[in-house]
Amino acid sequence: MTTTTRTTCFFVPPYVEAALADHSAVTSVDDDQIDLSEVLRDRRSDAIKRDAPAAGAPSLAPAATGTSRREVYDSGNTTNQRVTLVRPEGSPETRDAEVINAYDSAGVVRSFFRTALNRDSIDNRSLDLVLNVHYGNQYNNAFWDGDEMTFGDGDGVIFSGFARSLDVVAHELAHGVTQYASGLIYQGESGALNEHFSDVFGTAITQWAADESPEDADWLIGDEIMAPDLYGEALRSMRNPGTAYDNPILGKDPQPAHYADRYTGAADNGGVHINSGIANRAFYLVATELGDTTLTARIWYHALHFLQPSSTFAQAAAQVADSARILVKAGVVHKGAAQIVRGAWHEVGVG
Repeated sequence: MTTTTRTTCFFVPPYVEAALADHSAVTSVDDDQIDLSEVLRDRRSDAIKRDAPAAGAPSLAPAATGTSRREVYDSGNTTNQRVTLVRPEGSPETRDAEVINAYDSAGVVRSFFRTALNRDSIDNRSLDLVLNVHYGNQYNNAFWDGDEMTFGDGDGVIFSGFARSLDVVAHELAHGVTQYASGLIYQGESGALNEHFSDVFGTAITQWAADESPEDADWLIGDEIMAPDLYGEALRSMRNPGTAYDNPILGKDPQPAHYADRYTGAADNGGVHINSGIANRAFYLVATELGDTTLTARIWYHALHFLQPSSTFAQAAAQVADSARILVKAGVVHKGAAQIVRGAWHEVGVG
């Protein structure tokens, strides 16, 4: 296993973990789990600097980093990765639901990027997809650490197994795409954009796999992992940020839907999971007006490659509109797409 410092992006935000730890009825999330998450979160900036494309760097025929194969490991409820290889690419299906779903979902993610976006695995250089299941003891989270995916089993009360959700797998692997495509720094507005792009690709892949239209999709993030005590809730809503949950355990969803209401504090790395709702709402508006979430994701994917690591919301809005214009000229999206994009960002108070 590589010893290079890695970037770590979690599915469950730190403020949700803190709310669970503070709630007397929740015994599965304690200070030890939060401490573990904090240690992993601290391994962030070096990997972004390592993997982000250098400005002006040549992109012709880069060397392959793997063969795009899947490898699923069982952590055995330890906090170690790559403990036991239980399902390499092409091997027979196991009886373990976490292994089955992690393997299958990674295949769907790989197929989407290859088919819809012409991307060769996460780094566009055939990176192997390494997935670790049964991490920790009732660990209520999943994360991308700059090299591989890791899933907790959940406690069965608040959250169920994270590897069982395509939404979770797609969201976290998409952090790797952003890592290699633009290196958006995981802090402040650029960090919120980092989270936003993972929600974009996560929901686009989920809708693509289910053959859903934007009108039929629920636009919820994380609803599949909610166990009995949080059944019916979600972690985020792209359609209506701030409405994903409201209950005695988690409190109220803090996501704003408009830039004027953005969070400006220091928590959550400057609100990376909170303020992503602003951009998420813009994407939802464009997808529903264009009537095609995959096509809208192509516009966002094009824009991602032209963002700088410290890009702001305003810079992202301008680039997404410019990407829409370029793709209109190329015949990929229909005329008027750039105006639709600008209108959506304007509606959420950006640009």
